[in-house]
Amino acid sequence: MPHSRWLVPLLLAGALAAQARDMRSASVGMRARIDELVLPGGELEPAAVDHTTPIVVRLLATRPHGDRFRYDLEWYGLAPGRYDLARWLARKDGSAAADLPPIEVTVTSVLPPGELEPAAPAPGALPRLSGYSTLQIVAGVLWVVGLLAVLFVGRRWRRARAVATVQPTLADRLRPLVQAVATGAADDAGKAELERLLVAFWRAKLGLRTANADAAIVAIRAHAEAGALLRQVEAWLHRPEPPASFDVAALLAPYRSVSAADFEEVARVR
Repeated sequence: MPHSRWLVPLLLAGALAAQARDMRSASVGMRARIDELVLPGGELEPAAVDHTTPIVVRLLATRPHGDRFRYDLEWYGLAPGRYDLARWLARKDGSAAADLPPIEVTVTSVLPPGELEPAAPAPGALPRLSGYSTLQIVAGVLWVVGLLAVLFVGRRWRRARAVATVQPTLADRLRPLVQAVATGAADDAGKAELERLLVAFWRAKLGLRTANADAAIVAIRAHAEAGALLRQVEAWLHRPEPPASFDVAALLAPYRSVSAADFEEVARVR
C-alpha cells in the first residue's frame, strides 16, 4: 500500500503519547511526573531552592520543539496546597521567565488537617473469662509455669531479671531508613515514612503541635539541630547531584536520647 510506510511511525507516535504522564495531583511526599510539556522561550532549568521551599522540581528530559522546548519533569510537594510549578523554573541564560504559562498542581494530604500520623485505635474491652472449667485451666497452667520456673530457671532467672534491658532508641529506628534513602534503595513509602517520623518528632519537641503543617515544616528546616537530618534527607531525595559523603552517627545524634518506645508518646499530635 502507498501509505504503509507511514503506518509504523504513526503507531509508534501513538504509543509514546499514550505513555506520557500528566500528573497534576499527588499526596505529600509522593513524586509525580508531567511529560511532553511544551513551554515558550529559552531553555529552562530548576530554580534555586532553600529550606522554605514547599515544592521541588526536577527536569528529567529537555528536547527542542520549534522555537520552544519540550520537557519531561518530576515534582514533589512537601506541604498540602495548590502551587504553580512555573515559579520554580528559571532560564538557563539568566533571562526572565515571566512569560511562562501557569503549571498548576495540587498537593494533598491523606490525614485530617493538623495531623501528621494516623490516630491511635480506640480502646476496647477485652473478652471476659468465665466458667468454672476456664478457671481450672488457667490455674493449672499457672501452676505448671511456676513449677518449671522453680525447677529449671532458678538463680539464673533471678540474675537475668536484675539486668536492665537495653531498649532501642529512636536513632536505631531511623538508621535503616536513613541508610536506604542515602543509598537510593528506599521506595516511595520508605522515603515518606522517614520524613513523617522526623516532622512528627520535632513538631512535638519544638512545641509546634498547634501550628499548621506548612509553618511547622518551615520552622523545623530552619532549626539548627532539628533541621540537620531533614535538610540532608531532602538533599538526597531532590537534588540532581545529592551529597556523596555524610556522617550518619552525627545526623542521628539528637535521636539517641529518646527510646523508640517513648517516641510514640513524645511525637503524638493531640
